[in-house]
Amino acid sequence: MTFKIDLHCHSLVSDGALSPSQLIERAAGQLVTDIALTDHDTTDGLAEAKSAAQQHGINLIHGIELSTSWNNKCFHVVGANIDPDFPPFQEGIKELRKIRNDRAEKMAAKLAKKGIPDAMTAVTKKAGLGMITRTHFADFLVGGGYVTTMQGAFDQYLAKGKPAFVSTRWTELECAISWITEAGGVAILAHPLRYKLTASWLRRLLTAFKATGGLGIEVVTGRNNPDEIRKASYFAEKFELYGSVGSDFHSPKNPWVELGRLAPLPNNIKPVWELFG
Repeated sequence: MTFKIDLHCHSLVSDGALSPSQLIERAAGQLVTDIALTDHDTTDGLAEAKSAAQQHGINLIHGIELSTSWNNKCFHVVGANIDPDFPPFQEGIKELRKIRNDRAEKMAAKLAKKGIPDAMTAVTKKAGLGMITRTHFADFLVGGGYVTTMQGAFDQYLAKGKPAFVSTRWTELECAISWITEAGGVAILAHPLRYKLTASWLRRLLTAFKATGGLGIEVVTGRNNPDEIRKASYFAEKFELYGSVGSDFHSPKNPWVELGRLAPLPNNIKPVWELFG
């Protein structure tokens, strides 16, 4: 069987559209052999995903995508090959759940001031036991007829500088990386070019990331082009980081991003999965 890996995707336990088992079933249909479920700030979908992966003959890598703060900016760090049952790790996740819930309540209050009531009730119901994300608010705004598209929800209400945006202080980068490494995992900087940093700022971030235990960087993501892969590869080499590949799949409705549909990792980059043991 051809090796086909995807180390970044989401289920409805965070802001994805599919259940963990549906996600694994779709991955099997795409001939993915190894997959990491990396829901935002939660590992609640891993047990269901593991059961489905066993049925489909897929190797499930336990993962998560943590929201972190560094220099008053938000960055996402994928934790791959973690032990999700490691108690200090779960205690850390509880902190992030509280931060997310507090943010959601503030966003709902801001929407109410704009004449849009009942957002918190709706997003809580939609999220169920999962993490509440801005995607849930976007879905609520579309469903209520306040906007016509998900992107419109962000453009009009949820993005930075818009009426319902809430500036959030997440777990510090160093702390989040320590949670991952102590749980036996590998910390990977997610989609490094999506933050729109200057080269100077990205170098500063990667210096701090590596100094605090980060080992990997996403070189290939679901939406990047050859030039972006070259740029990410340059930083991987410069900072001696292992390269990761991940679609960041959320929903079948996005035809541009599919599970496992990824360019190959450049030959000069060390694969992060070599660290998984």
